[in-house]
Amino acid sequence: MNQTMHIRVQPPSPSLLLPRASFCAQRICPCYRVQMESTCNSNQLKTSPVTRLSSGWSKTHSICPELQPRKCSSQMGALVTSRAEEVPTLPVIGDERIGVLLLNLGGPETLEDVQPFLFNLFADPDIIRLPRLFRFLQKPLAQFISVVRAPKSKEGYASIGGGSPLRQITDAQAEELRKALWAKNVPAKVYVGMRYWHPFTEEAILQIKRDKITKLVVLPLYPQFSISTSGSSLRLLESLFREDEYLMNMQHTVIPSWYQRGGYIKAMADLIEKELQKFDCPEEVMIFFSAHGVPLAYVEEAGDPYKAEMEECIDLIMEELENRRITNAYTLAYQSRVGPVEWLKPYTDETIIELGQKGFKSLLAVPISFVSEHIETLEEIDVEYKELALKSGIQKWGRVPALGCEPTFIADLADAVIESLPYVGAMAVSNLEARQSLVPLGSVEELLAAYDSQRRELPPPVIVWEWGWTKSAETWNGRAAMLAVLVLLVLEVTTGEGFLHQWGILPLFR
Repeated sequence: MNQTMHIRVQPPSPSLLLPRASFCAQRICPCYRVQMESTCNSNQLKTSPVTRLSSGWSKTHSICPELQPRKCSSQMGALVTSRAEEVPTLPVIGDERIGVLLLNLGGPETLEDVQPFLFNLFADPDIIRLPRLFRFLQKPLAQFISVVRAPKSKEGYASIGGGSPLRQITDAQAEELRKALWAKNVPAKVYVGMRYWHPFTEEAILQIKRDKITKLVVLPLYPQFSISTSGSSLRLLESLFREDEYLMNMQHTVIPSWYQRGGYIKAMADLIEKELQKFDCPEEVMIFFSAHGVPLAYVEEAGDPYKAEMEECIDLIMEELENRRITNAYTLAYQSRVGPVEWLKPYTDETIIELGQKGFKSLLAVPISFVSEHIETLEEIDVEYKELALKSGIQKWGRVPALGCEPTFIADLADAVIESLPYVGAMAVSNLEARQSLVPLGSVEELLAAYDSQRRELPPPVIVWEWGWTKSAETWNGRAAMLAVLVLLVLEVTTGEGFLHQWGILPLFR
């Protein structure tokens, strides 16, 4: 197959990037910003930081603009919370008790959990962003959506065993990370905190307080940062910190994303290379990266760096594969869109059909934004997209498994935690230039300030009401109609009566 479909990777806009590094001795103290610029080694993605101090936030500019994005990547991190087995003794380094908090999405463990899980998901204002005027409808709307979607979602979870395996996998990752840290002489305790289901982040925080942790590394299990994933978990964590004096005084740091770390890139490349060998003609296989989508407005209006980080991540993985003489065609698409708003394009389902029409016969799906198997890999990709691909002319289908507890991946997460420890709550920055390897860090408050300093919500599409056959009038008429529909739907859900129930669209409560 001579056709290729390479994605174009643009350098991330400085305004889309989170601060490269920031350190804070306490939760709410004013701190200097330490801007870390990285020069990169093509073999090992280690950084040699150059620091600049400035008070407040400013745009981040690369010190090596002549390099391609793949060769000059900023180290970011992720939040992680995990429910690990009890360790023999409480982790203590000197007088310090070290903890690692793994953050993840969570998932329903039984079919009965599906509807309340969906409610928690859609009640999150970082998932469905309503204008301020309509904020009071957040929970009624979440209730309506969860009731409507629950039957279909239950079918999906039933097809993968009756529940999500995400909790079990995350617990296993937490335990393996704990073992890796102890093996590296860092006796840290690892906790799991889920955003929308048990164990909730609040539960993990309670255990952290019981264990009297004094230094905490927050690591989301999302390789790329997004407002709707890591950002949502951070906002919840911030609210918990504000309300608790113990947490307010606990030294901590956040690794907001880690998609460009060498161990993660190598682990992904290893899995892809292994799956390619299962095809009769590996060199003819289209490598199909499928990432979870986000609304387009998150990127264009709210400054979400997710798209830029995703594209750079794929660029780094393909560079690693090219170093192994694997030069397959590859492309990127976004899955799991919900609702009428526009999401990041191209869409996974449409791209699969297009690839079939272009004559591609072998396709290897790579779930690039997930590190654990769950409904969107086991059902959406393995069942729905595979069936669509076969109907579209794809003859050979393969799928790269999620990383799970892959040793290279776990070892790299452990290294990221260890590299961050000297800077947990650090105020002094005098010796930064001497460091050979550094994970850029930041406090919860400071990372969120990167977005909220400019806007706390997505701007409305139209500000002024104009009469007549205008775009403004259409917009406001549409809003009025949407409000009327929402009121009717709320009445339907709360009363259990109405035309949707009479027509059989919603089940009668009686």
